[in-house]
Amino acid sequence: MGKKKDISNEQLLEMVQAQMQPVQPEDAITEAGRKVLQGEFVKILQYDAGARTGEDIENVHKMRVAIRQTRSAFRLLDEYFQPGVLRTYRRDLRKVMRALASVRDLDVMIHDLSSFELPAEDGQANALRDVIDSLDQRRVVARRHLIETLDSKGYRRFLKNYVEFLTTPGAGARSVPEGTVVPFQVRHVLPPLIYQHLAAVRAYEPVLDSADGPTFHALRIEFKRLRYVVSLFSGVLGKDIGGFINELKQIQDVLGRMNDIEVAREALTDLMEDLDGDENAALWLYLGHLEREKPALHDQFPAVWQRFNTKTVQRKLASAVAAL
Repeated sequence: MGKKKDISNEQLLEMVQAQMQPVQPEDAITEAGRKVLQGEFVKILQYDAGARTGEDIENVHKMRVAIRQTRSAFRLLDEYFQPGVLRTYRRDLRKVMRALASVRDLDVMIHDLSSFELPAEDGQANALRDVIDSLDQRRVVARRHLIETLDSKGYRRFLKNYVEFLTTPGAGARSVPEGTVVPFQVRHVLPPLIYQHLAAVRAYEPVLDSADGPTFHALRIEFKRLRYVVSLFSGVLGKDIGGFINELKQIQDVLGRMNDIEVAREALTDLMEDLDGDENAALWLYLGHLEREKPALHDQFPAVWQRFNTKTVQRKLASAVAAL
């Protein structure tokens, strides 16, 4: 008996796209969640080829975002599915997420270092180019690991099983006992989910005056979760949700840059152990540049935080949710 042929990404993509439908307020949250997950899965497969080649660093970033949104959706939907169903898929995606993160962190560092203009002589400029070359070699290794992960039997098995789940209405959903009245439609379930995440963000208000790096990082994660829930279900929310998401992007840009600086500082400090004196000197100049950027970001944050909490911005969310 011949070996069973593996299903290609293109075939998997066609199978999911053939069933895609917009979310409706009256949908059961499980089936609305399945529709949302279908959309994110399509993005994952569409960015797969570009993430492998590295011709455009945005492909790794966008594939990573799609997986993050998928895992966030799993967290939101977990209680509406049978125990372990979504957690299994979440675990399967963790390895891919880590492999993508390794490439993405190096992409960001190489891009930022390449854009940095050294206020120094040619020797330091040459040393900085050597550092970038060293990071690029690490990126080659990281991308090779990413490709191996995407080609692994475990990941191919996950794709096949996950597509079956995505294209089978009712698969894995918890059953509601007959005669029981519980909120199960999108219009019932989504509003409290959104406002729970908004509450998690606004809970940071009392500690922001003395916030340190870890606190800002934790707040960044809560903002990300809020953005994911409104973005994933934006199609069923009112037209003002676009404006609210744009407000989220502005504050996330500030918090994201703070995080990029911390990630770069830690990674480049570790890298210094493998570099010579000239390369270390060039890196110290760059790290000094990053440190000088931090106060401006911290000074900028109160204004974007204050704007986010204005009635004008919060009404955009309230109006969008009211459309349900």
